[in-house]
Amino acid sequence: MEHLIEVAFKGNRREFFRWSFEAPPPVTAAIIVDAERGEDLGRVHATGDLAAHRKAGTTHGKGQREPLRVALRLATGDDIARAKTLRTDEESARRIAVAKARALNLQMKVSDAEWQWDRRRLTFYFTAEERVDFRTLVRQLESHFAVRVQMWHIGPRDEAKRLDGVGHCGRQLCSAAWLPELLPVKTSLAKEQRLSTITPTQISGACGRLMCCLRYEHEFYVAARKRFPKQGKLVQTLQGEEKVEHTDIFRDLVTLRSPNAELRTIPLAQFRRELAGEAMPLEEETRDADDEGAEEGEVRVVAEAPRAPITQVQRAVAASSALAPSAPPPSAPPPSAPPPSAPPPSAPPPSAPPPSAPPPSAPPPSAPPPSAPPPSAPARDERRAETRGEILPSPPPVDSPEGPRDARPAAPDAPQEAESAGDVEARRGRRRRGRRGGRRHRNEHHGNKGHTGNSGNGGGSAGPSGVPGAPPSNPNR
Repeated sequence: MEHLIEVAFKGNRREFFRWSFEAPPPVTAAIIVDAERGEDLGRVHATGDLAAHRKAGTTHGKGQREPLRVALRLATGDDIARAKTLRTDEESARRIAVAKARALNLQMKVSDAEWQWDRRRLTFYFTAEERVDFRTLVRQLESHFAVRVQMWHIGPRDEAKRLDGVGHCGRQLCSAAWLPELLPVKTSLAKEQRLSTITPTQISGACGRLMCCLRYEHEFYVAARKRFPKQGKLVQTLQGEEKVEHTDIFRDLVTLRSPNAELRTIPLAQFRRELAGEAMPLEEETRDADDEGAEEGEVRVVAEAPRAPITQVQRAVAASSALAPSAPPPSAPPPSAPPPSAPPPSAPPPSAPPPSAPPPSAPPPSAPPPSAPPPSAPARDERRAETRGEILPSPPPVDSPEGPRDARPAAPDAPQEAESAGDVEARRGRRRRGRRGGRRHRNEHHGNKGHTGNSGNGGGSAGPSGVPGAPPSNPNR
């Protein structure tokens, strides 16, 4: 009964053979097998069903020609000792080949040499970036060793597999330990795992190429990426149109960028609900929104209690009451008090005789007065409010000895209108000049208390021009 066995040789080279004995050989046992033009020594790597599975799934198993060669016998102690002697001679043979290649100026790197167990063949393995014409080198080596010489051009991965070593993980290289075949590793595998931005030396193996272990989790990354939107895709969420900036397949997070360059990270489940039009915010976002709403409510409550506004009419009434605090109420003047239309005792009328003479009596209501009567306190307030642009409330009707105010004939308005229209600007100019002059006068004569009445504010006294309410003239002019 024949058994299928897998035999490993130097440099992790493996081949399949037929074992014609009843019991299969033990694993790692040294055996002598039939080789091309001779015999070779190797060790059993797999037998039975495992050997059959590996032959159907490995590159060297699929490419091996049928019928398979036969394993001759188990190796003896002398056979094993002879093989150890050949291992020491292989290093010296490699150095001779390197020296001859340099003499011929060949751009190649001789990596390893292997003697066949019966010394009938010597094989050299080398690497080179370009195609090398080594025919002259082979003739020189055959002449030197007097055996058949073979040259095998291998790649960097096969070189690392033959020489063996330790990877970045601190373990033996996968290609030399257990990896059945060396499949190509493309840069797209690193991009799928978001490793393309890392330094190339960090994801490269001992051979200088991308590590073979990048293929181990590639299928997982491909399946996980299908659940997430593509990076850079524009999506329509509850916040509007946003761009997928980054995805985290391990924590199921999606980072979105708004047109205002604002980033937000949400779980994948919430992202799907927003695409469907359902708003499911996180608990932290809800708590923050409630806190912000409470603060805004407090501010709104405080802002809803404004002060009572003071109207312009109230200001005018307060100013008039402050200017004439001793004036009797217009609605009910006492019998002994002078009529409201009489001027204050301290201010003489412009057309009256000297202060010692009594004031002239008012003309009868039916005859027009020869000159404008002196204005009362409400009249002065009205003129002052007119110049300031203020509006005063109309006073209630006042009864006087001459009869009700509404029943008295109205005095002609021509002189008052002419005075108010022609002298408004003149009064304003005199008032400004009086204020400036008063300030200069107080600065120059500080301490002089004789000029208390010339402050330039008008104060209700008659100016030199005889116009009631006009400010006094500038003392410095």
